[in-house]
Amino acid sequence: MQPSADERLRRWRLVLGGEPGAEGTGCALTGQDAAMDGALGALYGGAKNGGKDRGAGLGASAPSVARWLGDIRTYFPSSVVQVMQRDAIERLGLATLLLEPEMLEAVEADVHLVGTLLSLNKAMPETTRETARAVVRKVVEDLEKRLATRTRATLTGALDRSARIGRPRHRDIDWDRTIRANLKNYLPEHGTVVPERLVGYGRAARGVKKDVVLCIDQSGSMAASVVYASVFGAVLASMRSIATRLVVFDTAVVDLTDQLDDPVDVLFGTQLGGGTDINRALAYCQSQITRPADTVVVLISDLYEGGIRDEMLKRVAAMKASGVQFVALLALSDEGAPAYDREHAAALAALGAPAFACTPDLFPEVMAAAIERRPLPIPEA
Repeated sequence: MQPSADERLRRWRLVLGGEPGAEGTGCALTGQDAAMDGALGALYGGAKNGGKDRGAGLGASAPSVARWLGDIRTYFPSSVVQVMQRDAIERLGLATLLLEPEMLEAVEADVHLVGTLLSLNKAMPETTRETARAVVRKVVEDLEKRLATRTRATLTGALDRSARIGRPRHRDIDWDRTIRANLKNYLPEHGTVVPERLVGYGRAARGVKKDVVLCIDQSGSMAASVVYASVFGAVLASMRSIATRLVVFDTAVVDLTDQLDDPVDVLFGTQLGGGTDINRALAYCQSQITRPADTVVVLISDLYEGGIRDEMLKRVAAMKASGVQFVALLALSDEGAPAYDREHAAALAALGAPAFACTPDLFPEVMAAAIERRPLPIPEA
């Protein structure tokens, strides 16, 4: 059903903002519409100086911002609220106000807010820290509920299939692979294949089947990836058949594996921002590998290398030559690929390790493919 002419004018008036009539619609707003317009105007205001600066009416005090946050949660759906919060933090420099507990209690928590809080972690007073942890924990728990079950199911299946056996029991026969392996024994007169060789997969044993190393760039542009990777790290660590190591880096390298039972602790152990030394991080990861043929290394980075580029590439080549499955992700988030070093991405691709952005929903499939040593499900650009 098409909106009426009056409704179209109303919507345009809310989009354009400005003083009544100044935007050209001639439409006056009243009641809740006027309140919605005020909330939008406080953030986006009117263009000044050729559109370079924006007027804003939030003021500098936490109470006024908290009231504004309450208003937008009243008038707009959660997805819109999150976008407006992000814009307020970026456009109006409100990040430091998040250090006040009253502000944190008013915001709509999402992955991007968690990234902002983590970047403020070192400046956060004790009175705010517990509130911040509660906000981060809520987001983490919501992500775990959404991602954990499918991740465990997908990777358990991959681990089962990777444990191929030559004389499987009937219930463990992989019929698809068995038929393909015996096509030469097809009997056209009977319309059937005679399977001389059975191909099967054993159920994953209780012992560790695969080692997974998550190596995460914690530079500021990778905030959302750090959040998702920490959650996935905790999920993988909960699986008995996978030994998981989580390493974060900037110009230094920190191993957070012993905190994987609580991804909130992992996140507060990171320090977003700073430089990048991928080579140093990979050197550490390489030193921890004891079973290369059963190891998957996942580098999550925009590939802007501040260390020794040639050494970084040599390490990747050496790991792959030893049997390690190497996965390079430019991002692990819903936003797609960030700005990244295309020269380094091309060099990795030449080594057989194409770099691509991965959404959280695709990540289990990427890991399953790496475990089974089959081509990665790289999304189309």
